[in-house]
Amino acid sequence: MTHPTISPPRAWAEISFSALKHNLDFIRSHSNQAVMAVLKAGAYGHGIEQIALALESENLAYFGVASVIEARKITQAGIQTPIYLLGPTFHEERAEVIENGWTPSISSLEEAEDFNRLASASKINVVHITLDTGMGRGGFLPAALDTAIDKITQLPNIKIEGIGSHLPSADEDRAFTLRQFATFEAAVKDKPFKYIHLSNSAGLLDYSSDSTNLVRPGLMLYGISPIASYQQMLQPVMTLKSRVSLIRTLPAGHGISYGRDAILKKDTRVATIGAGYGDGYPRAISNNGAEVFIRNQRCPVLGRVTMDQIMVDVSDLPLCESGDEVELFGSNILVSEIAEKAHTIAWEVLTGITPRVTRTYQ
Repeated sequence: MTHPTISPPRAWAEISFSALKHNLDFIRSHSNQAVMAVLKAGAYGHGIEQIALALESENLAYFGVASVIEARKITQAGIQTPIYLLGPTFHEERAEVIENGWTPSISSLEEAEDFNRLASASKINVVHITLDTGMGRGGFLPAALDTAIDKITQLPNIKIEGIGSHLPSADEDRAFTLRQFATFEAAVKDKPFKYIHLSNSAGLLDYSSDSTNLVRPGLMLYGISPIASYQQMLQPVMTLKSRVSLIRTLPAGHGISYGRDAILKKDTRVATIGAGYGDGYPRAISNNGAEVFIRNQRCPVLGRVTMDQIMVDVSDLPLCESGDEVELFGSNILVSEIAEKAHTIAWEVLTGITPRVTRTYQ
């Protein structure tokens, strides 16, 4: 009996565990605090189960996730590292949270009281309090915090383990962020909790606190710095690749891609690449000066990104041929550069890499 040959993927993402651990080591040395590794949105598109398994032996305080669905995936993968739910939960999810020992963040008395009703003396629910210091997404306002803590402390089936807040603009507005730190530190002063946490990637890179003992890195864990001056300290974990599928020489005046808004000014050697916005390579980079990396050289993207393919100018690469590997982003062209040319952010590009892109781990 013969077996069919399995063809290689047209687009794939190479995920480097050594880069991941390099970034974690830098986070620890730079912050000198316990670490909650943020694995939400499929570990920023890298594969939530695989990244959790790779970090399981790293003695992390928590894995941070956005939803019960993500927590369930990690738990079903056999992970023992504690799991923290970064946002509010729905009533229908809370029994599962308690049963699995996941740690919810509490933004209202109603949530706390519901968890208390669903828990029991034999199944105490550990929670963290969320303080809203300016994000506006959830949490208790500073003026209401002490009263809320007093009431939650009286709930017999709830134990407050920690308190946290979130920085909305640590990479954009230093003055506001410094005020946020001051507000947070005043609010948590003398609070007898095991974990006190505020900093995301930008916060832990560029700010310091005498009150916090836990950081929550997301983007920088995957090797992209939200503050450009620190990028050299990190290693990108994901390299998005494809292959040259076709090379043709097209004459001056020939249009490229949909809309024909790119017209060749000279005879041009054009390579077709087997990836497009259907793989998560953003259509918004079209005609904005994006480049790909082939044979150790940057090559301009021509015309609009299509669903399954892009075209690039390889006139300066006479040896380029069908089958050549193409780096769409990675260590040579950072995803943050692609995001800038697409008028978006690296977080969106990474989490937008679609399921049809094969992830490989090394």
